[in-house]
Amino acid sequence: MGQKLSSFWDQSFFIAPPAFTDEHLPDQTGRVHFITGGYAGIGYHLARLLYAKNATLYLAGRSESKANASIAQLRSDFPLSKGRLIFLYLDLADLTTIKPAVEEFLNKEDKLDVLVNNAAIMVPPTGSKSVQGYDLQTATNVYGPFLLTILLREAIVKAAKKADTGSVRVVWAASHAADLFGPSGGVHFVPDPAQEGNAGENLKIKEDFAGGPSYAQTKAADIMLGVECARRWGNEGIISNSLNPGNLRSELVRYRSWFEKFVAEWIINHPVEMGAWTELFAGWSPEVTPQLNGCYIIPWGRIGSYNEGLKQAISEGKAKMLWEVCESIVQKYM
Repeated sequence: MGQKLSSFWDQSFFIAPPAFTDEHLPDQTGRVHFITGGYAGIGYHLARLLYAKNATLYLAGRSESKANASIAQLRSDFPLSKGRLIFLYLDLADLTTIKPAVEEFLNKEDKLDVLVNNAAIMVPPTGSKSVQGYDLQTATNVYGPFLLTILLREAIVKAAKKADTGSVRVVWAASHAADLFGPSGGVHFVPDPAQEGNAGENLKIKEDFAGGPSYAQTKAADIMLGVECARRWGNEGIISNSLNPGNLRSELVRYRSWFEKFVAEWIINHPVEMGAWTELFAGWSPEVTPQLNGCYIIPWGRIGSYNEGLKQAISEGKAKMLWEVCESIVQKYM
């Protein structure tokens, strides 16, 4: 309990100003970035920082109208930018939409410098399911981003072969919830009858936790995937990390009660744009070196740590197991 309170205080209140900002970000001309949910919330504010520096940005999500409005605003705010802004339709809760989005991207680009798995959903109505019938949080926060990352691997590897050392990255947006109220061991697995073969041989992430713990489990999974991606892809020059963007006033709280929203808005949470500093550090700061591959970033851009139980689970091979479980689930959509 003491560790949880200490980390909550450190990552929620009286946080030092960001040390890596747009003032430190070099020109991004010629660099290609892919941000899920890049036209709203944290993703939009990250896009602002990058577009001002002439980045090419693919903003992926479900709402073309919202994306077009954000793109128009960015072009208006930064008329001198030489960057490019492209919307890609993608629904992380429908695995069938992800490969077409990647194919559209690959028709336009042959490399990807930074992938930011930013989009997420938190505590939707009880019983909410993805198109494929999985728990909505698990599909949106874990299976969808995993499939997207796997399908973009070739483009990420191509970028790493020519880019400066340590500059090609995969970023996984996790949450402090993984520390505060996630299940012991980070992620639990159960048989998945939806997969071919014997149910006992194929697994999925456990889905019958309550809304908050379920969300926390998905964020623990993102931390694990960040570590395992670093282990698997690090020797190809790719840095993978995960982050707690911070407690923020974003659309992520739209399913919470009025009281929870009040507490979040006026007591705990910070302006949403602050989370963009955390993501900027994770994806672009030179402080994140290959020697720190797999690291965890905390607000507003610091090398941090997650709980000992999650560390132990990873050391015992649970991140590797999670990767393999995700591979099995998304295989038919690749």
